[in-house]
Amino acid sequence: MAGGSRRAAAFALARWLLTKDFAPSLLPDGPDRAFVQDLVFTAIRRLRTLRFVLGQLVSRWPKGELEALLYIGAAQVLYMDDVPDFAAVNETVEAAKACEQKSVARVVNGVLRNLLRRRDELAALVAAAPLEVRESFPTELVRRWTARWGAEAAERLCRWHNEPPSVFLARRDGTFAPLAHGRRVESEPGYAEGDFIVQDPATRHAVELMDVQPGERVLDLCAAPGGKTAQLAWRGAKVVACEVNPSRRRKLEENAARLRLDVEVVPEPPPAAAGLFGKILVDAPCSNTGVLRRRPDARWNWSEKRLAALAKLQAEILDAAVARLALGGTIVYSTCSNEPEENSGQAAAFLARHPGFELVREVESVPFESGEDGAYAVSFRRQ
Repeated sequence: MAGGSRRAAAFALARWLLTKDFAPSLLPDGPDRAFVQDLVFTAIRRLRTLRFVLGQLVSRWPKGELEALLYIGAAQVLYMDDVPDFAAVNETVEAAKACEQKSVARVVNGVLRNLLRRRDELAALVAAAPLEVRESFPTELVRRWTARWGAEAAERLCRWHNEPPSVFLARRDGTFAPLAHGRRVESEPGYAEGDFIVQDPATRHAVELMDVQPGERVLDLCAAPGGKTAQLAWRGAKVVACEVNPSRRRKLEENAARLRLDVEVVPEPPPAAAGLFGKILVDAPCSNTGVLRRRPDARWNWSEKRLAALAKLQAEILDAAVARLALGGTIVYSTCSNEPEENSGQAAAFLARHPGFELVREVESVPFESGEDGAYAVSFRRQ
């Protein structure tokens, strides 16, 4: 059906606008999934700017399917250079014709054609807008980045997170290789044999700080989806992989099976009475501000309140790790965040609560410096 990809993208985007669910879970399977994902992720990534632009073109803000279709159409016109203008408009209008209200297609056609006519004028308005509008981020997130790194670096960080991410494959030999653009992970040689898993090179920092030895028994407390679990197992560790979330645990089990990992997957941390571990990895739930180019929806879930709740949860998981660590043992704590409250601040708070530990080493990857995902890792040794 003409406009089928745009129709699927608009349906997924409308659901996301309503629920703010994990965006990838809303995408349909099918041969055009990659294009649908590109449409949806571009619209989510550029949501604030698109809203600013469309606000110049409509007298009353649309809702439901119409809102989603306008976002999808405008995202193609403004940000998807490989989509010709005529296709962006015509195919989005065709998608709108499937809506129950027949006026939707007429409105979509009028607004998108007006956008094309006024593109230069609207681009000038965007260029003059504040950074958070121009690059499409929450104001409070841009303010904290500006306060920490300065205006120029904050803009570089925003632009980094607005670029579509490269996909990297972590291989058994410890190397990371970029996936060729347009190729499916499942079609790569070695996929069925479990030779690799999708992981950014920034994940190596936490694994390297673990410094596992062949045959060493280690605990991975927040293991799903299993990327770091795999890297530890490939280095010879005997990993007990814990994941309390049932759906995430299923994903962990699926990945472990495909990768043919000799790991023990458990739904909750083993009790201390079952034996202490010499090394524990806490790859904690976090705000994801280091991976916003991969998780474009995460920027719209960000808030100071949520950050505080995550920091509290991270501290609780770290304390649970202490109860399962042997004397002389090592805890490695990591996040895919660049927020100090989750990283260096969390490390300092941990040492204040547990004076029997020393900080051995900490590493932070900031994208505009490293050219990799944002990430943090720190190792503590129990004295």
